[in-house]
Amino acid sequence: MAIAAVFASAGAAIPAPSATALSMQTGAITSQPIGHYEFCQSHRLDCDIKSKPSTAPRVTDFGWSVIREVNLTVNREITPVTDMDLYGKDEVWANPTTAGDCEDFVLLKRKRLMEKGFSPSDLLITVVRKPDGEGHAVLTVRTAQGDFILDNLENEVKLWTKTPYRFLKRQASFNTGRWVTIENGAEVLVGSVGN
Repeated sequence: MAIAAVFASAGAAIPAPSATALSMQTGAITSQPIGHYEFCQSHRLDCDIKSKPSTAPRVTDFGWSVIREVNLTVNREITPVTDMDLYGKDEVWANPTTAGDCEDFVLLKRKRLMEKGFSPSDLLITVVRKPDGEGHAVLTVRTAQGDFILDNLENEVKLWTKTPYRFLKRQASFNTGRWVTIENGAEVLVGSVGN
């Protein structure tokens, strides 16, 4: 599939109202989740992709249909199972075949979107806190229209500010093995109540 089919230049179909207000503000380098660190030990190529800082691309209507389809398909294909039930230990990040936990859903969605032409620098594993305080992982898709979330708990792809989460950290867009803080992640939780 041609990359041009999922990305467009200035004349794209979904308008970008103040993209900076719709995008996460990242901060300093922070700790890499232990599960991602261990995943990177056996998937070095996946965790050593470096990119020059760039603006997020504008996604076409077709690109959005690909994003939505990948989210829905993976949510339907993979059975949610805890790492403890699947592997007998916590924090195992793996590409799932039939079952997995939230990180596994994220890894598979990221892999499939990269196969469709999306850049790894725009597909970022993100750690959040659910309203009940439990940790959770989602996939952030950086676009000129804002940062959107692919979530195994939700079939609809949503703008990050429309989710119930507190955003903590995510992969750095310039290096898939590094992680950065999300500076405006706590504001989202307050702003999304009732949305």
